[in-house]
Amino acid sequence: MLADFHNHSCLSPCGSLELSPRRLLELGAARGLKLMALTDHNSSLNCTAFAKLSPLYGIIPIFGMEATTSEEVHMLCLFGNLENCMAFNEYAYSILTPFLNNPEKTGDQVYVDEDDNIEGEVEYYLINPLAISIDNIGGKVSEYGGIVIPAHVDRTAFSMTSQLGIVVDGPWAAMECVRIPPFDTFSSLPLNTLKYPLITSSDAHYSEHVGRRPFELEISAEELQPGGVGTGLNMDALKQALDKRPKQDIDF
Repeated sequence: MLADFHNHSCLSPCGSLELSPRRLLELGAARGLKLMALTDHNSSLNCTAFAKLSPLYGIIPIFGMEATTSEEVHMLCLFGNLENCMAFNEYAYSILTPFLNNPEKTGDQVYVDEDDNIEGEVEYYLINPLAISIDNIGGKVSEYGGIVIPAHVDRTAFSMTSQLGIVVDGPWAAMECVRIPPFDTFSSLPLNTLKYPLITSSDAHYSEHVGRRPFELEISAEELQPGGVGTGLNMDALKQALDKRPKQDIDF
C-alpha cells in the first residue's frame, strides 16, 4: 500500500489556498496513494471534509496534525478516527500560543466543507508552538488513541536535530525522514535514528508537492480497516506494519 503521512491543506498558513481536502485527495489518488494523512499545523479542522471525501477517491484517511512542541519540534500526531482527532484538536488549540494571525502578513488559515466552501478561519496563528514539551506529547496523543511520528528528523529547521541536536528516544511509532538513509545535515555522518522504523512523506504544501515522497507499507485494507470503508482504523495493525519498515542499524 502506497502511503503518505504528511500533507497540509488550505488551513495551514504556509500552504496554498488551492489545496483543499478535495484537491489533496484528487491529486493523491491520481498519484497512486491508498493511505493518506491530513496534518495541518496545530489544527485538524479540515479533517471533517477529508473524512467525507476520502471514500470517493479510494483513499483510506488518517486524521491528524503536525503539532509544534514548546521546543519548536514538529511532530506528526495521527489518529484512526475523526472523533478522537477532533477531541485532540480542541485540546491542542487550548494550549496554542494565543497570538492573533494576520492573514495579509502570515497567510490565510481557512477551513472548508466538502464542496470547498469556506466555513471559517482560525483566529490564532497556527505556526506558533503548543504549550507541551517533547517529553509529554507522546503520552498525551496516546490518551486520545493516536500515535506520534517525529517529522523530517533530517531537516535543518523544526526537527529534533535542529532543535535538540540529536534524535531523542520516546514512544514514537516511526521516524519521518526527507530521505533514507537519513544524514545529519550538520555533518557528513549518518543520522542516528535509534533504530526506529523509517518513513518518508511529502510534507505537501502545494499541489506539486502531493505524492512526491510516499512510502510503501505492508498491510492490506482489510487489516487496516476491518470494519470496512468509512470506519476507524486498527491502530495496532498500523503500528505493526510500520515496525516492518527499514531501520538503521547504527551504533555510535
